[in-house]
Amino acid sequence: MNTLRHTLLATLLAFSIGATPALAADMTVPPSGILGVSDAQLTPEFWVAHLIDGDKVVLDRVAIAAINERVARLDPSMHDIRHLTAALPRDQVKGWIEKLTSKPGKALFDVAGKPVTTAAIDDVMTNAAIDAIPAQVTPRYGMAVRRSALRGYPTDLRVFSHADDTDIDRFQESTLFPGDPLVTVHTSKDGKWVFVVSPRYAAWMHADDVAYGDAAKVFAHTDATPYRVITGAKPLTVYTPEAPAVSELQLDMGTRVPLDTSLAPDQPVNGQSPYASWVLSLPVRDEKGALSFHPALLQRNQDSSADYLPLTHANIVRQAFKFLGERYGWGHAFNGRDCSGFVSDVYRSMGVQMPRNTRDQSISPGLTHTVYTDKDSHDARVKAAMALEVGDMVYIPGHVMMVIGKIDGQPYVIHDVGGMSYRQADGSLRRVKLNEVSVTPLLPMMSSHDKTFVDIMTSIARIR
Repeated sequence: MNTLRHTLLATLLAFSIGATPALAADMTVPPSGILGVSDAQLTPEFWVAHLIDGDKVVLDRVAIAAINERVARLDPSMHDIRHLTAALPRDQVKGWIEKLTSKPGKALFDVAGKPVTTAAIDDVMTNAAIDAIPAQVTPRYGMAVRRSALRGYPTDLRVFSHADDTDIDRFQESTLFPGDPLVTVHTSKDGKWVFVVSPRYAAWMHADDVAYGDAAKVFAHTDATPYRVITGAKPLTVYTPEAPAVSELQLDMGTRVPLDTSLAPDQPVNGQSPYASWVLSLPVRDEKGALSFHPALLQRNQDSSADYLPLTHANIVRQAFKFLGERYGWGHAFNGRDCSGFVSDVYRSMGVQMPRNTRDQSISPGLTHTVYTDKDSHDARVKAAMALEVGDMVYIPGHVMMVIGKIDGQPYVIHDVGGMSYRQADGSLRRVKLNEVSVTPLLPMMSSHDKTFVDIMTSIARIR
């Protein structure tokens, strides 16, 4: 997720660095207004066809496991919930909560464009009940039973920085998916919210989206084999009136779900033959909040795999394009995802576990980075951009883009982005609203401060 409000932009601009091929000034502007992008470029096949050895494995399972271990061990944004102590000190829990839940210092607006009152904010802060945290907290293990929003505050109140812009809810943080393990460490005053710590994020979620069991039960299911990895954007389980809790349940890309191998293959599951589906084992919550598991069907014609996909350039492109055109959703809101959620979900389908937020990804000590500062010249930055490879992630303040290839030597990216702008032939700046997963060229893109993205690039991450 981005840490800054970003309406992202692109620019028609010629660079003067000698032999740079296919300058942006040569790019055409189609009727869509999206500089340098034709209809043909909106298919993964177009970009896969331009790859050399696209199906060559970039990293094998052992190498990916090493990256995951390094990120989990070194990155402070990650949480090792498997090895928490039986009692957590108040200061640790309070620190997690107050990292997100502090009284806003700036004016906020509701969905109707009206100022959020001080009284409303005070009610939310009171509901957080931070002063009620005991000296010692016993973490309760559990699992998310559905796609569930992670919030910075224990409320569904949507708030925005500007009265006329309701795209970025400042109280929205991230999302958990069915089967994600977690611990709860605090409950709101009204009992409707719990503060949870998951491997990649700590925030508030609806209390009734959590099912509780002991740690052994939770992690036995998390680690169970055989399993399916969801490789589609967001397929649904089969509709079943017999088991509403697992009926048409959304499973986002990269989610790993164990198979239920206890059932006879010639017997119905939830009133339906399983022969054309995979029988999944999904967590459910009973009326008392206890965790159990129930079979659910995922049709075989939905995108899933018996294991994580091989990490290849072709798979990176194919997986990224499954989200093309999806509405931008800050913190996975609007049943979508934001820029960092997008790239992490793509890589998650190949087994790579990345930090959740843009800034954390861009500086993670567990990933391989090339860092850029004010000391790096424009020419050096453009040279680095010209050397980008498919799958590389390019970071600017508050945003990340994924490289998908080159056309006439110009690097192109796919990213979940609010908008773009570029300079037209007469030098004027044209802005185009996107608000979706989009394909754009990289070099022409500009920030709202009239600087190219290349000139404000903070790092390049390469999963190698």
